[in-house]
Amino acid sequence: MGLRKAMTAQGPGTGAGTGAAEDAAPLLPRTVVLVGLMGAGKSAIGRRLATRLHLPFRDADTEIEAAAGCTIAEIFARDGEPVFRSVERRIITRLVKDEPVHILATGGGAFMDPETRAAVRDHGVSIWLRAELDVLVARTARRTHRPILNQGDPRTILGRLMEQRYPVYAEADLTVVSDERPPDVTVELVIDALEAHFGVQLPHRQGQSQGHSQPQRGGRPGKTDASKTDAS
Repeated sequence: MGLRKAMTAQGPGTGAGTGAAEDAAPLLPRTVVLVGLMGAGKSAIGRRLATRLHLPFRDADTEIEAAAGCTIAEIFARDGEPVFRSVERRIITRLVKDEPVHILATGGGAFMDPETRAAVRDHGVSIWLRAELDVLVARTARRTHRPILNQGDPRTILGRLMEQRYPVYAEADLTVVSDERPPDVTVELVIDALEAHFGVQLPHRQGQSQGHSQPQRGGRPGKTDASKTDAS
């Protein structure tokens, strides 16, 4: 399947998380879209969050590769970044607009596209998993499948990306710190932020007290920033 097909694909998502989770009544009114740099934990947190909330999990990069029939690296090499961003924009828009409520992990550059941000704002709720440079470097140190980090010193590259992208990521509806703590702790913070944002009660881990953090309002109106009290 080529890129032209990928850019117009309208069928159900191909990511993991189908089955019983698809049939459960959604606990949230909108799809949760996780944004952040590589190493922020979008996939790891997203999968755990989807399991906790009985929702399907989707990975935008996986959806793009399945629709295009090739890897993202191949799309970049063959067609260039503008074509890739166009495909990415169309697929993310379809996922948040036409698919049932789910948890969606996006690539690091997706939220930088104004049209993609608008689609997420109109049809989903965005959560920035904000990680400090040392955390990102440690998490990506042994991963060789990220071509951008093979183009020089990873710390320098990640630092430059932080300068470029963090001001845009800050436009997300919610912000949750992703640090050295276990992923399940970060999931709890995400659930806290979603509860405060939507005014709903969501399942926490057994024995985990609800409301253990107190997300504060910050940024643009209606934005919850869980990092205000949970950053270490």
